[in-house]
Amino acid sequence: MAVLTAMSGWSAAVSPIVTDPQTGIAIGGFDPVAYFTEAAPQLGRADTELTLSGTTWCFRNEGNRAAFADRPDVYVPQFGGYDPVAIARGTSVAGNPLVWLISAERLYFFYDAKARAEFIAAPQRVIDAAERRWADVRRTLP
Repeated sequence: MAVLTAMSGWSAAVSPIVTDPQTGIAIGGFDPVAYFTEAAPQLGRADTELTLSGTTWCFRNEGNRAAFADRPDVYVPQFGGYDPVAIARGTSVAGNPLVWLISAERLYFFYDAKARAEFIAAPQRVIDAAERRWADVRRTLP
């Protein structure tokens, strides 16, 4: 397993990540780069893990791990994998890695298909509201 310190202006302290509380693995073990390269959620492998700022990420291959290590700010799900629709309402709900969308070259996870549809209807409105509330919501996270 590779271990990196925070880089590229991104830090787990700035963006709490949805992780498994027992394993510390981010976003259910799904490869965050695969959403961009394969347009589908793909589980990563244990032999290509990378730990960044205390969070363990899994990847399907070494190329995806290298891409993530170079630009985590691009591949980390926005709002750390929390549902932006819930955040826009002032609450935290972990997004489901199987209910996702790439919008404006950024990855978002949603609690369910209804939240995803609400985001699709007005993405900038949801993003703006979520960004306004994110600092307050972050303080409520464990």
